[in-house]
Amino acid sequence: MRSDPAHSAHEGPAGAESSTESPGLSPVLDVKALERLILDRLDDDKAQDIVHIDLTDKSSVADSLIVASGRSHRHVGALADHILRALKENGFGKARVEGLPHCDWVLIDAGDVVVHLFRPEVRSFYNIEKIWAVDAPHRTAAN
Repeated sequence: MRSDPAHSAHEGPAGAESSTESPGLSPVLDVKALERLILDRLDDDKAQDIVHIDLTDKSSVADSLIVASGRSHRHVGALADHILRALKENGFGKARVEGLPHCDWVLIDAGDVVVHLFRPEVRSFYNIEKIWAVDAPHRTAAN
């Protein structure tokens, strides 16, 4: 039994190895694969205004932050659902998620990568990219 009930999102179930420690892959490659999976899924699902922020050496919370918008509550919910399924299907374990009931702002904590999905009005209100001083040149265009 775990002595610390509030274990990190980087850890799997009690006694299990971290989902970011795949056999044969270095943690850096695994983070890049996780980022690529999420970015590709968002692009495939027509997410809008996708921003990828590298937090390496800037935060102890995560190595990467991905922010994107959906056109509506339903689109944000679908984006989140598809990311969660892709993570599980590709061996990245079960991510923690907040905000699914309302789908104005959904947060997905996949361990080394944190994803924020917003409706456009909510995103502009919170302006989360400004916290990390992300300018337009750093944005990844959604095709």
